Amino acid sequence: MMGLYARWMDDWERKLATRDTNRVVRPFEWGTDWLGRIGFPACPAVSNGDSPAAFSAYAAEAILHSDRFFSYTPVTDYRLRDGRLTFSSATPSGCSENDAVQALWFPVPDPRKRALVLLPQWNHDAGAHVGLAKLLNRFGISALRMTMAYHAERKPPELQRADYHVSSNIGRTIHASRQSAIDTRCCLDWLVQQGYERIGVLGTSLGSCVAFLAAAHDARFRLGIFNHVSMYFSDVVWTGLSTQFVRRGFGDRVSQEELRRYWSVISPASYIERFRDRDLKSLLIWATHDTSFLPVYSRQVLETFSKLGLPHETFTLPCGHYTTGQFPFKLMDGLAMCRFAARNL
Repeated sequence: MMGLYARWMDDWERKLATRDTNRVVRPFEWGTDWLGRIGFPACPAVSNGDSPAAFSAYAAEAILHSDRFFSYTPVTDYRLRDGRLTFSSATPSGCSENDAVQALWFPVPDPRKRALVLLPQWNHDAGAHVGLAKLLNRFGISALRMTMAYHAERKPPELQRADYHVSSNIGRTIHASRQSAIDTRCCLDWLVQQGYERIGVLGTSLGSCVAFLAAAHDARFRLGIFNHVSMYFSDVVWTGLSTQFVRRGFGDRVSQEELRRYWSVISPASYIERFRDRDLKSLLIWATHDTSFLPVYSRQVLETFSKLGLPHETFTLPCGHYTTGQFPFKLMDGLAMCRFAARNL
C-alpha cells in the first residue's frame, strides 16, 4: 500500500501529466521506408514485406555495427548569430523545418575550456533548459542547448507536439532518435572547432536516452549526465504514464517484448558495454516515484553500471517524473547536475 507521501506524490504527478489536452493517438505504422532513408544496413526482408523480420534483422545488424550506424558526414554550414547556432542536420528526414538544427549558446570565460551539450525532455519548448544553461554558467561551464528532432522550432506545421520523435511509427522513431544523436555529435564537433577540450553531454528524459546514444559512440565526450534513466526505450513508452496515448496507437499489433527488440537499436541497454575502458564519468539520476521512467527500469541501469564496474555516481530524487520540474525538486536536480559537472569536467 502507498504511504501518505507516495499517494500525495502520485496525485501530483498524475495532475501534471494530464494537463495537456492535445495528445493524439496516431495509427500504428511499421515505417520500413524510414530504414531505407537511413540506408544501413541493407535489409532484404523489407522488400519481401515481412516487417517484423525486417526490424529484428535491422536492429541486430545495426547494433553489431553501431559505429557505422551512428556515423555521419561532418557538417560544414555552421552559423552563429546572436547566441543561436544553426546548421543542416547530417542525417536529414526530408522535413525542412526538422532538418535545420538549432542550438542556443551560453558561453562563459573559462581557461579550462569546459562545455556541456544540453538535451531537454520530450516535447520541450524553445525555452527548455535555458535556466539550467545559465546555472551551469554560474559554475563556470559553457552550455550549448540543442533542440532535438521535431521539437520547438524544428517542429513541422502540422504538429502541436513532437509526436514524430516518439510515436507508434516504429521506423520513424528510430530515424528521429538516430538523427538527434548525430545532431548532438555535430554540436560536439562545433565545440571542438571553438577550442573546447573538456566536453560533456547532459540529457533529461528522452534527452537522456539521446545523450546516452551520442556518448556511447563518441569518445570525445568526457562526461555524461543522464537525468532519468531506463535500459530500454520501449519499456518507457509501453509502461510510462506520459506515453500511454502512444502505447494505445500500437493496439495489439506488437507486444512489449517485440517492441523492445525492434527499438533495441536506440536503447541504452545495447551500448552500455561501450563505456568500458572509457575515460567517461557518468551521473545517473532517477526518481523514486517516477511514473514515466518506472523505478524498476531505472534500477536496472544502476545495477548494470555497478556490475560492469563503470565509473559513475547516482543521485536519487524523492519525486516523480513531471514533479522533477517543480520546486524544490528542480532546484535539487539542477544543483546536483551542475556540481557533478564542475567537479568532474
